[in-house]
Amino acid sequence: MSDDVHPLRRYLAGGFEALRWKLDGLSEYDLRRPLVPSGTNLLGIAKHVALVAAGYFGPVFGRPTALAELMAQFGSAEPNADMWATADESSEYIRGLLDTAAAEVDAAMAELPLDASGRVPWWGDHGDVTIEQVAVHMVAELHRHAGQADIVRELIDGAAGLNARNDNLPEVDAEWWAAYRDRLQAVAESFRDS
Repeated sequence: MSDDVHPLRRYLAGGFEALRWKLDGLSEYDLRRPLVPSGTNLLGIAKHVALVAAGYFGPVFGRPTALAELMAQFGSAEPNADMWATADESSEYIRGLLDTAAAEVDAAMAELPLDASGRVPWWGDHGDVTIEQVAVHMVAELHRHAGQADIVRELIDGAAGLNARNDNLPEVDAEWWAAYRDRLQAVAESFRDS
């Protein structure tokens, strides 16, 4: 993507890249593991983001989406059905959903002017939107979920950071991190009874 691409398009692409990176190098088991009480897991985050992005950048602007059939299932599905991968949905399948959604978002951003109008029915009275408004919303949504994925990935194997090219973390060794965490724990302990 060239430097003259609109910043919203770059932030969207960067969010998808960060989320894809969180899925790299893990087993099907680790990608599916619910490591927090809400059941948040890496494949579920990716599936959710793919479906949300497809909804916002497809039907909202009268554009087709390759994910329409899957999106249609969620009207009658159990709560949180978009937040986990079923046994029949492989990690490659979920990655494919994410890649498809990313390509559709990028195509919409490339082809439509920022003032292109759409309608988000689930936003009620505030549903008349421009693609710029939806892009800002999706940047927030995407990066929120990339942050969740960063924490879940760190819980799995300790890998953390922004993306494969730049983790955006201090260049220190494991001993430094252990001492740092211990120091933070000691400060927290000093507030245990407050």
